[in-house]
Amino acid sequence: MPVKWLAEAMIELSTEQLAIIGAPLEPMSIVACAGSGKTLTAVRRLAEIRKRLGDNRGRVALLSFSNVAVNTFRQSYQSLSEDLSPSIGRDRVEIDTLDGFITSNVLRSHAYRTMGATRGAFLVTGHEPFLAGFTFKTNGYPVSITNMQVNMREGKVYFYHATNDQTEELDTSYARSIVHRLGQTGAYTHNLGRYWCYRVLLEQPLVLRALAHRYPHILIDESQDVGTLHKAILEQLIKAGSKVSLIGDPHQGIYEFVGANGSFLVQYGQRVGVKCYELTRNYRSIPTILTLANKLSDRFDTAERKTPETPHGVFFIAYKKAEREQLITAFHAAVLAAGLKIGRSAVLCRGRELADKLAGNHAPVGQGIVKGFVQAALLRDKRRDYLEAFKLVTACIVGLLIDPPQGWVAMITQSTRYPEARSLRRVIWTFTRDADIGLPAASLSADTQWHPLLLARTKALLSVLQQKFALSTAENLGNKLTKRGLPNAPLITDDLLSNGQDARIRVDTVHQAKGESLDAVLYLATKDHLTALLGGVGTEVGRIGYVAVTRARNLIWLGVPANSLAELRPTLLAHGIQELGTSVIKSA
Repeated sequence: MPVKWLAEAMIELSTEQLAIIGAPLEPMSIVACAGSGKTLTAVRRLAEIRKRLGDNRGRVALLSFSNVAVNTFRQSYQSLSEDLSPSIGRDRVEIDTLDGFITSNVLRSHAYRTMGATRGAFLVTGHEPFLAGFTFKTNGYPVSITNMQVNMREGKVYFYHATNDQTEELDTSYARSIVHRLGQTGAYTHNLGRYWCYRVLLEQPLVLRALAHRYPHILIDESQDVGTLHKAILEQLIKAGSKVSLIGDPHQGIYEFVGANGSFLVQYGQRVGVKCYELTRNYRSIPTILTLANKLSDRFDTAERKTPETPHGVFFIAYKKAEREQLITAFHAAVLAAGLKIGRSAVLCRGRELADKLAGNHAPVGQGIVKGFVQAALLRDKRRDYLEAFKLVTACIVGLLIDPPQGWVAMITQSTRYPEARSLRRVIWTFTRDADIGLPAASLSADTQWHPLLLARTKALLSVLQQKFALSTAENLGNKLTKRGLPNAPLITDDLLSNGQDARIRVDTVHQAKGESLDAVLYLATKDHLTALLGGVGTEVGRIGYVAVTRARNLIWLGVPANSLAELRPTLLAHGIQELGTSVIKSA
């Protein structure tokens, strides 16, 4: 039973949630349905573990896979911990992504020894000039090492390259020689960081023992996303004594290319000493949507929400390829008619290419570094995505510097891990965000207005960087910031600026929407995607469809290719999905 303060604070939580939060301090496997309050449960379990450990010097880690989830955890824990006494070590917790955890605890401090480097390890993002000397060949073409993937199979590491849905495995000796040559400089990529962490814990047992002693309890949220290398690292910690608990939904395992298919979460619960729990109450979706989700996943979860009086439900509608824009317009109108929020709804696709096409995210114009600045301006002014724009601007700037510090891009863009770069980060952030004094507005004519302002303001920024931070500017700045390829027209029209995100519903991939709660979803699918969805969660494509369905709170539309309607209609109807007539599209 949970202690008194916990029961009072969590009075609105379910019996299942309270059982998990108040369970003994033992490893757990928690299989949770979509919308079950996994985040809420995990952060409260963290607080309870910290309280029970008392003045134990060990730390408790709560790890996930996205910065959004991590920020939510941190805010929630900050509120909860106010009722905890400082004497029990309420601040001895670590909330981060799993990759962030291994970076701060292993890579930055210890990896250089295993890498054979003479300096601390640092992350590279692909924009660093020296990476031009680190490529590998695939089908005869050189490819940047930042595109090399690494995985494990039957306990052995292998390297490969992925394009779209195709993968090409690389010769292990050849790939490892390039990886280790890069490692000798102290550099690692996002993908290779996990490889080096595994190697460090394997080859430096003192580091492994110290890490397990420092973190006696580790909770992993969204554990269906644990891939084979992450699994290998966690197994090392488990063997060294850390008590690891997993929480997630195996039916949302949609990163199979790294081995993240939910199997680790399920199999972990079968181990001796691991206690199994479930979360079966859905707080997100209306009963109609949950009924479909249960049918797809063979679960029997219950809905907390009641059926609303406003328009709602699960529908399918036939469309022709030439009618996709009208379909999106019709869905947009249906969302508004139901009293739902456009900003909390989305059109979801299986692939990035189609999502970009429907969203109007065309390839940016310009050449070289200017092309990067163009893309940043579009991200800021069209999609209001300031963070991605900031990352792009930072990458562009590094290309204009002479011998920038190793790992400079990562240092600037990862604020929580590099607080010492706060002043420099603020300068670049201001340049990115303020169109009046920094990166020019995308509404300006590209070649006659936008480019001259970009050139002048970038020179001014580089001057500040040299004076305040001793960063030297490369020569031939005019050549690096050429206006070749820029049109004599605005980068973006006025009607799509500023509040354009409110004017048109978001179009994105299912992978990007994973973990979100959306008012309404249009899943724009192909015949194969829908066949997999209706077949259940036994395949990755089926699970991707399941994730799309379970994002929705009130309304789902499934877009069915018109030439597949006759074949798919009986199965769709058998799943309780209602048909909308094509007149809905024609009237849009």
